[in-house]
Amino acid sequence: MTRPIALSCGEPSGIGPELAARAWDMLRGDCPFVWIGDPRHLPEGTPVAELDDPAQALAACARALPVLPHPFAAPATPGQPDPANARGVITAIERAVALTQSGQTAAVCTAPIHKKALIDGASFAYPGHTEFLAALGGVERVVMMLASENLRVVPTTIHIALSEVPTRLTPELLRETIGITARGLRDQFGIAHPRLAVAGLNPHAGEGGAMGREEIDWIAPLLAEIPQEGFTLTGPHPADTMFHAAARARYDAAICMYHDQALIPIKTLDFDRGVNVTLGLPFIRTSPDHGTAFDIAGKGIANPTSLIEALKLAQKMAAAR
Repeated sequence: MTRPIALSCGEPSGIGPELAARAWDMLRGDCPFVWIGDPRHLPEGTPVAELDDPAQALAACARALPVLPHPFAAPATPGQPDPANARGVITAIERAVALTQSGQTAAVCTAPIHKKALIDGASFAYPGHTEFLAALGGVERVVMMLASENLRVVPTTIHIALSEVPTRLTPELLRETIGITARGLRDQFGIAHPRLAVAGLNPHAGEGGAMGREEIDWIAPLLAEIPQEGFTLTGPHPADTMFHAAARARYDAAICMYHDQALIPIKTLDFDRGVNVTLGLPFIRTSPDHGTAFDIAGKGIANPTSLIEALKLAQKMAAAR
């Protein structure tokens, strides 16, 4: 790959800047990336190469952290987000996307943001990072995947109360989730014929209607009617038997019905190496699977593993694409 990954800085008062510095120190030229942010926000003593062009990152990364300077309104105090910096966080994301869509960078990797600071400082109008990226990409529907070497999972419904899942989980939503996931595995992961396993909603996938009828009434019929063109689809499977090693070997991604059904298995199997991938965008986007961690920001103890894995996965996806 000849183009670097664009890494947006995220919330500068969180752990994003120090993780970027540590990721560069551990990767150097193995996974070239360019950090988009205010150099003042990086840890003191970080070797920095300020660039005019992302292409310069390939030569610079062996000696210093490649940076596309992106001035912010204020300095950053670890653990204390400043709404004055909200506009800078937003425009850094926009710049990373624009560079990737223009072909100057290979993919977007995003450090965590703090939604309240963005609302307070810039009237941020999106529920979160992913919805903002969807708007920038001009798409209405995207899918969140959590990926590691051991497992890929997709929650069909995400950040809603468990009591809302049965009504928010619709045939249309599940159908779209399956289609976007299959295309993403093929086009961005380079899997020629993806294998998808769909979990049931109820315990034991309803056990013939004894523990719920959604599987009988519409989930199984929907899966049977979806044309399996270029991918294989099985289910609904009991979720409690889908994630042991032998079961995982039979599919490339698990489609789950709600947040914890998907995230508990991957965080149990590979807590530090899980990567958030957004499928359905016209560009590659990965992100570490953690937040801003204000409680430890600036202490030099944050674990860079998830960010490093997110950068590596972005590199692999760009090569596969």
